Order: sequence, then structure tokens, then C-alpha cells
Amino acid sequence: MIRPATPMTLVLLTYVDMDAIERLRPAHVEWIREAIDAGVMILAGRRDDATGGVLLFRGLPEHVEPVAKSDPFVTGGGATLELVGFPANLAADALADVLG
Repeated sequence: MIRPATPMTLVLLTYVDMDAIERLRPAHVEWIREAIDAGVMILAGRRDDATGGVLLFRGLPEHVEPVAKSDPFVTGGGATLELVGFPANLAADALADVLG
């Protein structure tokens, strides 16, 4: 379905310290749950090659960046992040409620 563009930001995490990642995982998972419950984040998952993670947020990169930088993986030195903003103007009908 073609729809009015919804600003989205893909956050790519890259693990840089696996000891920190293992130590911070419970706090990271709780942070994700809170962001999803708040309606800011839509989904999260680990990369297939286990070198990082992928997070999908609603909003422009400049609004998402402070939230993404508060991830315990990032604040604890376990991961770096890259933000990729895009307008979600094409989507499956089943995603209409998710995208707003």
C-alpha cells in the first residue's frame, strides 16, 4: 500500500566488547521492552552473524538518536550505533496500525 510517509529510523548496533554485551544484556532487553511499550520502538533483533543488533524506531533520526544513545549496550561501551532515517511510504496493509 502506498501511504503518507511516516518517518522511521533504523538503528544498527555493532558489538565492540563482547564481555560488556553479556554483562549488559539484561539491562538492554529491559530498555527495549520499555521503548516498545512506550510506542517509540517497533522491533528489535540480533544480526544473524551475531556482530550486533537491529532496532526499528518511529521518528526522525534527530529525535531517535538520544533514545538510541541511552541503550545500555551503548552507554556501557559494548556497542556503537549507526542511525539510518527513511520515510516509510510503502508498506503491507497489515502494518497500517503500526506505522500510524
